[in-house]
Amino acid sequence: MTEPQIALMMLGVFICLVFLGFPIAFTLMALGIGFGYYAYFDAGRMWRNFDRLEPEIASWWESTSTWIEGFLNNRVFDLFINQTYTVMSNEVLTAVPLFLFMGYIVERANIVDRLFTTLNIASKNVPGSMGVAALVTCALFATATGIVGAVVTLMGLLALPAMLKARYEPSFAAGIICAGGTLGILIPPSIMLIVYAAASGVSIVRLYAGALLPGLVLVGLYLTYVVGRSILQPSVAPRPTKDEVPDVPLGKLLWMLFTSFFPLAVLILSVLGSILFGLATPTEAAAIGALGGMVLAVIYRAMTFQRLRESVYLTVRTTAMVCWLFVGSYIFSSVFSYLGGEHLISEFVSGLDLTPVQFLILAQLIIFLLGWPLEWSEIIIIFVPIFLPLLEIFGVDPLFFGILVALNLQTSFLTPPMAMSAYYLKGIAPPEVRLTQIFKGIMPFLAMVVVSMVLVYIFPNLVFGLPELFYGR
Repeated sequence: MTEPQIALMMLGVFICLVFLGFPIAFTLMALGIGFGYYAYFDAGRMWRNFDRLEPEIASWWESTSTWIEGFLNNRVFDLFINQTYTVMSNEVLTAVPLFLFMGYIVERANIVDRLFTTLNIASKNVPGSMGVAALVTCALFATATGIVGAVVTLMGLLALPAMLKARYEPSFAAGIICAGGTLGILIPPSIMLIVYAAASGVSIVRLYAGALLPGLVLVGLYLTYVVGRSILQPSVAPRPTKDEVPDVPLGKLLWMLFTSFFPLAVLILSVLGSILFGLATPTEAAAIGALGGMVLAVIYRAMTFQRLRESVYLTVRTTAMVCWLFVGSYIFSSVFSYLGGEHLISEFVSGLDLTPVQFLILAQLIIFLLGWPLEWSEIIIIFVPIFLPLLEIFGVDPLFFGILVALNLQTSFLTPPMAMSAYYLKGIAPPEVRLTQIFKGIMPFLAMVVVSMVLVYIFPNLVFGLPELFYGR
């Protein structure tokens, strides 16, 4: 077999092991080291000291230890050490644990129930008011946490029973929560965009600016669908009665907004604004956000040692997962490229004679399919780097590609049969809410994601407008 064929076999073995359920980070490292040992094998270099030993003089222990030393003298182990150090010293990734900590603290600060109640009262005269309140709450909470499972689960416990009690169609209510819960991986400050920036070398500040308008467009499409369907089909979202949503004096409503909506909104805007206007680096802004989350938890009297410990533990666990994924991905991709796999894929795609639009559609279709078995972090860290060298061939800006990927990855949580948002919600939903109903409710929102991607294709200034306005070309 030629080395490029071995590289393709390496990729095939990885895909098979993933489907068999092996841990992805350690599978990447094992395959990278295993195939890398073959790729970098140099007997003359590795056992040079062993060959110099004189059998008559050298002891058994000296011969054995020198042979083992030679066995470990493969350059793949140097690669492993260097790539691990590179990941751990990556300044871009430093923001990940801080944003995660902010999210976990906010999740435990008892803000969401107040926020949903307030927005539900404030929007009671809007068609589908409870759905609108749930979607806006999901968007704000998802933006603050960036953790899809946490948002869908918490909102499912809080908003889904209220909407079902208000006679909302179960599929409609479930779709709102599932779709709203995924917005945090797109709207800044997004952890996914930080990971993409580390993998691609694109400025995280430009990525945040570029993602802002597409994220708002997607939220706008969701809200338009919820309000429009509530007007055209009132039975799916009946208007609330006074018993369900009481009348509240304007002064009290403003105070409720001031104590629930504004603190979280100010926290998000201060973090995002300090990044976009150059007042702080993403890492510094993430530190501000983490401190702000702790302050909010103290103000809402939700800060306990147990909750702090849980937040720290979950932050460390998730950060370790991301870092080891990067280590495994770097080793795997380095060996894959050394064997010629990357060049082989580039030649194959170039030989298809695609236009830039056709290439983008093909790439997004592949990422869409990968979203069924894989998490967004695995797609960004492992597979997106395979596409990055091709962007220059087709004249595609990595910033534009990254925003399309961020939009596309919304579908990885919403597409049956592997729609993780649906399973998160089903796990805490009342027994009468069936999984098929959740899937049915998700489909219109999945269509809205596709529409948003088409809009970005047609109007690329949605991505480039703010970065060029703030930072120039």
